[in-house]
Amino acid sequence: MKTLLHCTAAALLSLGAALAAPAAHADVRARVNIGMVFDGRYHHDHYYPAPGYVAPAVPYGATIVGAGPGRYWFHGGVWYRPYGSSYRVVQPSFGLIIPVLPPAYVTLTLGGLPYYYANGVYYRPVPDGYVVAPPPPEAATAQVVQAPPAPPPRPEPVIYPRNGQSPEQLENDRRDCNRWATTQPNAQADASIFNRAVEACMDGRGYTMK
Repeated sequence: MKTLLHCTAAALLSLGAALAAPAAHADVRARVNIGMVFDGRYHHDHYYPAPGYVAPAVPYGATIVGAGPGRYWFHGGVWYRPYGSSYRVVQPSFGLIIPVLPPAYVTLTLGGLPYYYANGVYYRPVPDGYVVAPPPPEAATAQVVQAPPAPPPRPEPVIYPRNGQSPEQLENDRRDCNRWATTQPNAQADASIFNRAVEACMDGRGYTMK
């Protein structure tokens, strides 16, 4: 009986150590316990709530991104969506724009372009801040080269709804236009192209941007 108990205790201790240790491979986001993951990609080396984790409330000071059914809350590199009376951790849609980067991020040059990475999400600088971008093809294999410091975003543009659109409709249209603009040729390499694409899209939906 003593031998059996000793073996069981040793097995539990080994399992606990395996769960607590961060991933050996630097490019893997490893689950370390219920609700948390360790992000070691590019030596980011930070812990985050795992996608799918449900929190009773968003952290104080979270930024609201979007409006209506497409609304997100963003805080510390983590994205949340409403889930009943609680909030679930999710991965953001491409095209969403945040005004400032999270407190912890990795600055990269991939395919000759600057990217900012945190918690499995890649961001690209755009005139309004930083847009959630698809992972570049070079992300898994390219040699990472330090990029210049993140540029400050330009002041928020004024958007006038010519057809009396509601604030919720404005935010939905803006999010869709941001997402569409990232797909245009050279938009991710040239902020001015991205900006013109957004303005053209918003103009087509009945808005004037200044």
